[in-house]
Amino acid sequence: MPHKPSTGHLRNQVALITGATRGIGLAIAQALAAEGSTLVITGRDEKSLSRISRELASAKIKVLARPCDVRDPQSIDDLFRAIRKKFQRLDILINNAGIAHANLTLDKLPLPLWQDVIETNLTGTFLVTQAALAIMKRGGTIVNNLSIAANRVFAGSAAYVASKHGALGLTNTLREELRPKGIRVIALLPGATNTDIWNSFWPDAPRKKMMSAATVAAAVVNAILLPSNATVETLEILPTRGTL
Repeated sequence: MPHKPSTGHLRNQVALITGATRGIGLAIAQALAAEGSTLVITGRDEKSLSRISRELASAKIKVLARPCDVRDPQSIDDLFRAIRKKFQRLDILINNAGIAHANLTLDKLPLPLWQDVIETNLTGTFLVTQAALAIMKRGGTIVNNLSIAANRVFAGSAAYVASKHGALGLTNTLREELRPKGIRVIALLPGATNTDIWNSFWPDAPRKKMMSAATVAAAVVNAILLPSNATVETLEILPTRGTL
């Protein structure tokens, strides 16, 4: 995808985006690139990471692409070792990595599937954030992509909903802990967005009624660009048609 010329508003900022190879994560990476941010992008698909890294670098910014499994503490340690070596700091963290699951009622939900969703969506956010705080200074921003499932329930999505409710509690707690340190924490709650995640639990979802990932990314970047004495604590963005 071609990139807009950099505005340079975030030229001196280093941003990490997890799950950056597609969907909202990729759109946020592209939007941050357009603001001149130095990017660290991660994902589990090394081939996609390599391709997207080349595309983002065409915006004349620095890009570090590293495979990372947010469920694995050692993988996260390796990632942050590379970040410290190359940039020595982190200014923006986008916790975007997440998975959904097939529409299954609780009595039919296998334990391994439950564990995979919780470890990716909740524990992964905890592990990456904990590592990031060691190199994030006053003025930093953390954005946790939670989805509207963080404060709503959807039958057949118990693991996903539980992970997102838990991640919202984690996000709200983290915000209070980091206020004195001058680090902003934003809970991103997008409604129906046209990304691949729908293939997991509703392949026939009405995509034309959804927002684009670029729309969500624009809202995120606008929140990041607020002056340091202001913040968006909860960013809920929905299609004008409402819920599907």
